[in-house]
Amino acid sequence: MQRQLTAIIEKEGDGYVSLCPELDVASQGDSIEHALSNLREALELFFETASPGEIGTRLHEEVFVTRVEVAVG
Repeated sequence: MQRQLTAIIEKEGDGYVSLCPELDVASQGDSIEHALSNLREALELFFETASPGEIGTRLHEEVFVTRVEVAVG
């Protein structure tokens, strides 16, 4: 079974951090591709080892990613 999840990747120092907000699972890598690949592996391991109850508790079915404008200073 396949599932579509969100991956947010941002530069941090010399590398990249990747986050899946639906499950609050994160990983990192030295490139965008490595960060995404490592996140995919972390998610697959999570689904292999987590109980159905833990998956149900942590899984957020609806995640909205957008930008917001705020006053600064």
